Amino acid sequence: MKRKLAALEKLDADLPALQHKIRNDPPSYRDDFVNQYSQYQSLYELFEASPTTTDDTGIVRLRDLVDFVSHVADCYPTLTKAFPGQLIRLLELHHATLEAELRDKLVGSLVLLRRKEVIDSQILLNVLWPLLISTPSKSLRALLFQKILSDLRTSNNKTTNHKLNRSVQTTCYNLIASNPASPKGLWAVKLTRELWKRQVWTDGKAVSIMEAAALCQDAKVVTGGVRFFLGGDQEREEAADDDSEAEDTVDVRKLKHQAGINKKSSKRNKEVRDATKKVKRQEKKKNAPHPLNFSALHLLHDPQGFAEKLFQQHLQPAQPKVKLNLDQKLLVLNLVSRLVGLHKLTLISLYSYFLKYLSPRQPSVTSFLASLAQATHSLVPPDALEPLVQKIANEFVSEAAASEVASAGLNGIREVCVRQPLAMNETLLQDLVQYRKSKDKGVQMAARGLLSLYRDVGAEMLKKRDRGRDAALKLRAQNTQEGGIEAARRFGQVDEGGIEGLDLLEKWKEEQGLDEDEDEAKGWENWDAESDDSESSGGWINVESEGEDIDVSDSEDEKERKKDVEKAKKQKLPEAKDDEKENVDDAETTSRATASLEPEAAVKREEQRISKLATTRILTPADLTKLKELQQSAAITANLPSAKRRKLAVQAAAANAARHADDAVTASDIAGLAKLSAGKATKEERVALARGVRDGVEAEKNDHRSTTARRKEKKASEGKSTTNKEKARKKNFMMTLGKAKRKGKRSLVEQRGILKAHVERGKRGGRKGNKYVGATIVNLGQEGWVGGWYIKPS
Repeated sequence: MKRKLAALEKLDADLPALQHKIRNDPPSYRDDFVNQYSQYQSLYELFEASPTTTDDTGIVRLRDLVDFVSHVADCYPTLTKAFPGQLIRLLELHHATLEAELRDKLVGSLVLLRRKEVIDSQILLNVLWPLLISTPSKSLRALLFQKILSDLRTSNNKTTNHKLNRSVQTTCYNLIASNPASPKGLWAVKLTRELWKRQVWTDGKAVSIMEAAALCQDAKVVTGGVRFFLGGDQEREEAADDDSEAEDTVDVRKLKHQAGINKKSSKRNKEVRDATKKVKRQEKKKNAPHPLNFSALHLLHDPQGFAEKLFQQHLQPAQPKVKLNLDQKLLVLNLVSRLVGLHKLTLISLYSYFLKYLSPRQPSVTSFLASLAQATHSLVPPDALEPLVQKIANEFVSEAAASEVASAGLNGIREVCVRQPLAMNETLLQDLVQYRKSKDKGVQMAARGLLSLYRDVGAEMLKKRDRGRDAALKLRAQNTQEGGIEAARRFGQVDEGGIEGLDLLEKWKEEQGLDEDEDEAKGWENWDAESDDSESSGGWINVESEGEDIDVSDSEDEKERKKDVEKAKKQKLPEAKDDEKENVDDAETTSRATASLEPEAAVKREEQRISKLATTRILTPADLTKLKELQQSAAITANLPSAKRRKLAVQAAAANAARHADDAVTASDIAGLAKLSAGKATKEERVALARGVRDGVEAEKNDHRSTTARRKEKKASEGKSTTNKEKARKKNFMMTLGKAKRKGKRSLVEQRGILKAHVERGKRGGRKGNKYVGATIVNLGQEGWVGGWYIKPS
């Protein structure tokens, strides 16, 4: 028995050497491989017959032979044709009873065969995925999930493997949809979220999987799907930022400098080569086109139906199929409100759902207020929001309420009114803005925010003393001038879009007095000349057909529009030749759409709203270049001190209007300054918060350390070394002990020589001779070195 074990140990020791030889010369070692493979076949048959009665020696020997054969299977594809199928059979039939190390070795061998392209990814995933769902072993599930994720990332590394992705996505979707109440769908959620985070799956199919998970009947699966929509995009951006930061840590110049002055070694040369490759890879990534990563909320196929199903199934169910706690319900409510606000959906029953939760005694009430703000948009009927705003004011904002409660209520009302200003009535608004005189900082700032909002969107609802100068002037201009400013906003009104800065270009053309036809032809001349220089440019290419003419005429709609324009030109009055009469003619055509208004006022408003350049001609490349130049000059002018204050006011109003287009509202936004006003922050936290805005330049001013200390810190951060004198000061005492002992044993002759050398060094200005200390020698009429120069007095 001992001889048999010794022989097996010897064979096991020879396997790595034999593996190396086979990799170098497969035909020469074919017989040796056949011997080892036959031993594997014998052990496999014995194990297949009785897997539970095999002793430890046989299991170890089988594990080593499986590892050996999997490493060299690609060298003998004909002999090992049945090897992958045998491993798959062992895993599928005996994964629950296999020894842990042997089971892990079988999984690793299958992955190795996939890497050597003996089997493809489809076969590997068809084996590992069912095991992941069915195995009771926690360690095996972690291993299988890691291998599946790694294989999918590898398969999509160079190019996107659409066939494999569709197959795995269909499998994940069927796992959730076939049994919504099963917790096994959690693995599909985890896999989809990881691949979305690493930008392997970025299409609508992955979003459909998570949509099915959010509508599932298992609490964990529902939570996983909802969290994906709320935070999946943020995780993807953070992962991309981490990758970019890791690439920026390479300094090739520093490594080359160190390799030049330090001792030469192959390790340092390899570091320089690797760093150079990494920098080239980084440059390649910078020049590569940026992928279009759409948000998961924008890739939903039916946002309205998805929001309705979420709300009815999890928040207002007639018969609840899944029991969710308060935190899970808040997540679902947050997702529903994000969908309603982002896509401007109509879900009227959602607003009545908030009524029972808007109370200061409700746990996580700031989260409910944030969700209400998110679910508000300009197309929500004011009648649905007025009861909510009134209840928040009654429950939260009063003299008897705590300061943090009043602050949260005012902030919640303001966030709702930013999105739908018509939800506020005049009496309530005038009452709420009076809290700006409160002694509490949080309440004061919240009321001031509400006041500044309605100075921009509804100044007529405020009292005269609260309107401010700018709002009062706008209201006066609206009442006294025709077309002074826009009328009060109405329900469902949508602002018109346009090209930013086009009015500047139109004004510039009017000042220059350029002819439109000549200017347009001149603007296209340079572009045509540049486009003909190279074949790769984006200009027009003339294609001549042989034997047939290609009709590139306008469409029927364009022909009809041109006919209408020609008829209108023929019907012009003969005396309407100058610019003023052309404007009158344009005013008559635009007055048809504004018949209910006065003709002249309607013409003025229409001319102000619509630019002629945007409706009568195509902008040439020269026009676009000039437009960019005018925008830059206007930005510089706006940054001047005289116009800076007005610009900041306009920017603040625009930011308040567009700030919540895609951004989520959090509970901290609703709480505002309640934490500071309630005294919950310590003194150190308040000091740190106050100094947080002064990082950067102010931090250098408040740094009271010496110049030497700051210089040392800067050199240490840059990885630079210190001088020899600084190194000598920090040298270990035992290293300087010999020199100190020798110093005490000097003879008188040695001491005299050292002192003479010290005097001579001082006379010539130190060791380098660059210090001006020889003026006394010149004054005494002596000859010697001064500051690196040899002085010989006359």
